[in-house]
Amino acid sequence: MTEVLLTLLVIAALLWFFVARWLGGADMRRWDAGDGREQRFASDDEGGAEQRAVLDAIGRLLADIKGVPFSRRLAQVRLAMDALSQERDFGATRFRPVDAGGVPAEWVLAPGADPARRTLYIHGGAYTAGSPRSHRSITARFAEITGGAVLAIDYRLMPEHSRRAGIDDCRSAYRWILAHGPDGASPATAVFVAGDSAGGNLTLSLIAWVRDAGLRAPDAAVALSPSTDSTLGSPSLKANLATDPMLGPVFGYLARIPRSALLFGAWLSSRVRPSDPLVSPLMGELSGLPPLLIQASQNEMLIDDARRYVHKAAAAGSPVRLQTWAHMVHVWQIFDPALPQARQAFDEIRKFIEAAAPVGGAVRTRTDDGTAMEPGSRGDSRAAGHGTAQSGIA
Repeated sequence: MTEVLLTLLVIAALLWFFVARWLGGADMRRWDAGDGREQRFASDDEGGAEQRAVLDAIGRLLADIKGVPFSRRLAQVRLAMDALSQERDFGATRFRPVDAGGVPAEWVLAPGADPARRTLYIHGGAYTAGSPRSHRSITARFAEITGGAVLAIDYRLMPEHSRRAGIDDCRSAYRWILAHGPDGASPATAVFVAGDSAGGNLTLSLIAWVRDAGLRAPDAAVALSPSTDSTLGSPSLKANLATDPMLGPVFGYLARIPRSALLFGAWLSSRVRPSDPLVSPLMGELSGLPPLLIQASQNEMLIDDARRYVHKAAAAGSPVRLQTWAHMVHVWQIFDPALPQARQAFDEIRKFIEAAAPVGGAVRTRTDDGTAMEPGSRGDSRAAGHGTAQSGIA
C-alpha cells in the first residue's frame, strides 16, 4: 500500500512539473509592475453614441454567430469578419492581390504611396479567422499614416493548418517585402510590421525571429491588443472577463476549465509548448528589439498580456511604449473612422511611425536611454475633442 501511494505521488509530481513548468513556463508575475511607460487615455464620453453603436454591432454579430450550429460556427465567424468592411467607402485607396513569396496577400495603396516605404500587416482572428479583406479599415489607415504601401497577408489558419504554418507564412512574407514592393523587385527604404490580437502575437514573434536571424530589422513595429502569453497566465484573462464585451462572451467558458487542462490541450493540438517563445513572445529574450508601440484597452482580457510584455521588454533595454484606453473594446481601431478613440489611436501611431522613420528617409533618432524620440506624443494628446491622456503605470 505504501509503495502504491509513493508511486502515485511520484506520478502526480511528474505530471505537475510537466504541466506547470514545461508547458506553463516561468512565473511571469514579476512583470505585473514596470517603470511607468504606460500612457493612459481616458474617454470623456464612455457612453457616447459612437461607442454604443459599436457595442450594438458587436452584440448583433455575436448573436448571429451563437445562433449557428456549432459545426458551421467557424465558417460563420469567417464570413462575418470578412463582412466588416464590405460597406466601407475607401475612396481612392486601392487593394491589389499579390503572391508574396508563396503567401497570398494584397497590397493596400493610398494615393501618393511611396512604394519603398512598406508595412507588413498581420491580421487577428484567434489564428482561425480573419483575412486581408476583414481588416481593410485598419490596413487602409496604415497605408495613409505611413505614407507607403501595406502588404496584408492571408496566412494559413487553424484548424486546417498548424500554428507553425501561419508563423512560417509571416516569416516568408517579411523576407519577401524587404526586396519587393508594389511595383516589383526593389529594396525597401523603410519597413514596418504591425498586427492585432493574434496578429499582434505573430508580430512580436516575428520581430524576435528577425533579430535572431540577422535580417534587416523593421524601423518600427506596432501591436494592437496583442496576445503575448499562450500559457494563459495573465490575471486580466479572468479579472476583465465581465468588462470585455468582445472576448468575454466568446472565450468566457475557458475560465471554467482548469488551466492545466487548457495547457495540455493546446500542446496536443499544436505540438508546440504553450510556453515556447515561438507562440508566447513574453517568454522569450526581449532585448535588441526595434522601436515598438503597443496599444490595448484597459478593460479587455488581454491588457495584462500587453503590460507584462512591455515591462519585460523595457527592463531588457528595448525601446517600447504602451498606450491604453479606458472603456474600449478589443481592437477598437477596426471601427475607424466612426469611433473617435480609433481616430485618436491612429494619430498616436502616425506620430510614432514618423518619429521612427520620417518620410524622406531621415534616420530616426534616439534619446539617451535608447527610446525612440516621438515628437508631439505628449501626455495631453487629444483627438476630435474626445479623450485625455494620462501618463503613469497601473
